[in-house]
Amino acid sequence: MGNCSGLPSHQSGQSSSRPTPSPSKGITVLPPDQPPPPRPLSGIGRVLNRPMEDISSTYIFGRELGRGQFGVTYLVTHKTTGEQFACKSIAKRKLLNKDDVDDVRREVQIMHHLTGHRNIVELKGAFEDRHNVNLIMELCAGGELFDRIITKGHYSERAAAALCRQMVTVVHYCHSMGVMHRDLKPENFLFLSSDEDSPLKATDFGLSVFYKPGDAFKDLVGSAYYVAPEVLRRNYGAEADIWSAGVILYILLSGVPPFWGENGQGIFDAILRGHLDFSSEPWPSISSSAKDLVKKMLRADPKERLSAVQVLNHPWMREDGDASDKPLDIAVLTRMKQFRAMNKLKKVALKVIAENLSEEEIIGLKEMFKSMDTDNSGTITFEELKAGLPKLGTKLSESEVRQLMEAADVDGNGTIDYIEFITATMHMNRVEREDHLYRAFEYFDKDKSGYITMEELEHALKEYNMGDEKTIKEIIAEVDADHDGRINYDEFVAMMRKGQPEMPQNRRRK
Repeated sequence: MGNCSGLPSHQSGQSSSRPTPSPSKGITVLPPDQPPPPRPLSGIGRVLNRPMEDISSTYIFGRELGRGQFGVTYLVTHKTTGEQFACKSIAKRKLLNKDDVDDVRREVQIMHHLTGHRNIVELKGAFEDRHNVNLIMELCAGGELFDRIITKGHYSERAAAALCRQMVTVVHYCHSMGVMHRDLKPENFLFLSSDEDSPLKATDFGLSVFYKPGDAFKDLVGSAYYVAPEVLRRNYGAEADIWSAGVILYILLSGVPPFWGENGQGIFDAILRGHLDFSSEPWPSISSSAKDLVKKMLRADPKERLSAVQVLNHPWMREDGDASDKPLDIAVLTRMKQFRAMNKLKKVALKVIAENLSEEEIIGLKEMFKSMDTDNSGTITFEELKAGLPKLGTKLSESEVRQLMEAADVDGNGTIDYIEFITATMHMNRVEREDHLYRAFEYFDKDKSGYITMEELEHALKEYNMGDEKTIKEIIAEVDADHDGRINYDEFVAMMRKGQPEMPQNRRRK
């Protein structure tokens, strides 16, 4: 429900300091002004410890909105009122042990406990049937934090301060209520609506815990870029949430994470080293007050780190403070987009094309690769890429090199292998040849039907560890122009050429 990006599941090594959740009997399901609850089912649910209920008697399930380790979130509509909500359905068959059950129970408890705050997603009700625990929550139709900033086209220090203020307000509220979030990241902040002044809402409390001042936690949870050094040392308290918020602020201002490595362990090593880069663009043009706050939120010693109240009282964060209204460099948006994943079908298709290129087509690229792979290991590290690109006459900042590295590293292992290098450089040089495109299409279209089906897409992506259901649905939704649930050749070519208008629009070769 939130473990990702290189951190092991917290289910595997439970900490003795973990608080024992109190039983969830007697939880208020819905406020009195809500329509009647779902139809009762026979039996007591093993997760919520109360009578099971048939949610489909009250809600109509629509499209999928998101997917996590245990749960799938759907758009649902109340049959009586027509009101729309988000429903997180957690499959009980995936709750393999008592700790898994406790986690879900605690998530429900914490969301009820935090109810009513402007910047926290509201839980409307929790229902259990024979197969799922269903959490009905307010619908946040405005999308993720990063998506909104990218759509706006530019943002300023003042805009970043306004967003950070809302995030730290959530942290302060959680901490004052005895809750540690433990998985703060941009993906877990949603906008309630598409309105310009829509509130930001924290979501996904699946890793959150109740705590008391002085409690120490040992389980390794969170997401790699955002995890605090004391979490890696397995001895931490609520100060870890401030660190994660500081990482988000650094990204809001610069477009790149403050701590980077060639793989998960490399990221953790960088976090433990704690060196902050304020020399690369756009930091020279960012106010000293903003940098001061980032430094104080990212203090390695949690005792020296600012509290949520101190962050909110920092001059840069105050609404009448000195957060500048000057827009940041547009390159920040470019880096931000690169920081988020590209279409995985396109990534794999380009790799298929790269693997099928003839020797004469790639000899020049092969030489470039060899010139950068200075230790002849067969892979290019970040340092080799940073040293090698200037030799090719390419002037890039360190952060741009990092983004190129992330984009090219298809299998996500922190280095660029030969085929990945060909894939990335070929992509930049455009995919012009029709026979290359058709060969890539045929790679996916195993039964030669003229269509890539969902099953074929799943099979192909699984070879690259990308074949989860959410990814496949997103790809079909993006590429399937005629909405027949599959991808034909013209749709495939249109996707491959999207954003590359100079590419020749040849007819398909017979």
